[in-house]
Amino acid sequence: MTTPPHARIAADIKRRVAEGRLRPGDRVPSTRQLARDWNVALATAAKALTLLAREGVVVAEPRVGTVVAQGRGQKARPAASSEHDLTRQRVVRAAVELADADGLAELTMRALADRLGVATMSLYRHVGGKDDLVVLMVDAGIAEFALPGGQPADWRTGLETIARLQWAAYRAHPWMAGLSSITRPVPSPALLRHTEWAMRALAGSGLDAETRMYVQIMLYGYVQGIAANIEKERRAQAATGVTADEWMDEQGDELRWIGESRNYPAFVQLLDDLGEFDLDLDRLFEFGLGALLDGLTPMIEHGRGRNRR
Repeated sequence: MTTPPHARIAADIKRRVAEGRLRPGDRVPSTRQLARDWNVALATAAKALTLLAREGVVVAEPRVGTVVAQGRGQKARPAASSEHDLTRQRVVRAAVELADADGLAELTMRALADRLGVATMSLYRHVGGKDDLVVLMVDAGIAEFALPGGQPADWRTGLETIARLQWAAYRAHPWMAGLSSITRPVPSPALLRHTEWAMRALAGSGLDAETRMYVQIMLYGYVQGIAANIEKERRAQAATGVTADEWMDEQGDELRWIGESRNYPAFVQLLDDLGEFDLDLDRLFEFGLGALLDGLTPMIEHGRGRNRR
């Protein structure tokens, strides 16, 4: 039976890993490079990387690409720990590390116990269950990026501060952005401290309580909404082996159809004017944050907003 092309590609990469030519953490050839080297379609190359990811040989690293997993495809298991040495802090830290590496979907109490080298039931002496654990994880992730001491210098500096700290936290732990909605927020003391900071920043604005609440919810929702795309991209790349740039390159036929249809002249003109465009989420975050705060300025500085709907 003839071995399919994607399986041959995967076998070659596994051979390079076994021989030490590709080491844990090394970037493996991209989908586009594999397609060129093996003279196959991009979809075939992507299928090879997907197979390798499924087997645990490679993992997708945000802003890096697809790399060889630790331990040549197997994550190193820590030495067994004494259950007497286990603390809530250790449990939460290990859970955050697991979610950072594999995504929140892969976090189970059994996987966490395996990572710590303890019995699963021992975890329940420190956390009530996964829901309780997730709240503690969010709290730990946000708390890594501490608020400054003292009163915010002015409303804009205060709001910028919490927005940038939340963005940094989501950058470090992308799984957090998809955990809660603005209608059902995670009851995190660390996030509540951000709300307190925002209320202090707006205290002298003359805005009524409802407007102040909407301002801070809107700010939180903006940061969370942009940050959610970090994890979405990581999942898509892990599932397909195709980076965002490579995916856009594959949409050439669709873009040509848009141009030839003549139904979207303004958009086609925009694409012509843009030339090469690289969507940078950090730049988008800063652009949107500035626009949002500029838009709030007249309302806040003139104390407007009471009963406005």
